[in-house]
Amino acid sequence: MLEQDRLNRIRWRSRRGMLENDLVLSRFLDGRGPSLTEDEVAMLDRLLDLSDHELWDLIAGKHEPVDASVGPLLEELRAT
Repeated sequence: MLEQDRLNRIRWRSRRGMLENDLVLSRFLDGRGPSLTEDEVAMLDRLLDLSDHELWDLIAGKHEPVDASVGPLLEELRAT
């Protein structure tokens, strides 16, 4: 179970310049945020290191990730 302070930091980092990313990430964190594992937080961190456009292209399925380890979390984001 993720601590509230850590979840708040992830939420803050998830705020993006693209509304589409904001909506997907907010819904995901609303539903799954407190139950994220350390591995999932690490995957999310790697995705959040991307630019807004790169992240949206992955979520929208226009591209597949170079880092295949983020695949499971990306699938959850796409289903959100």
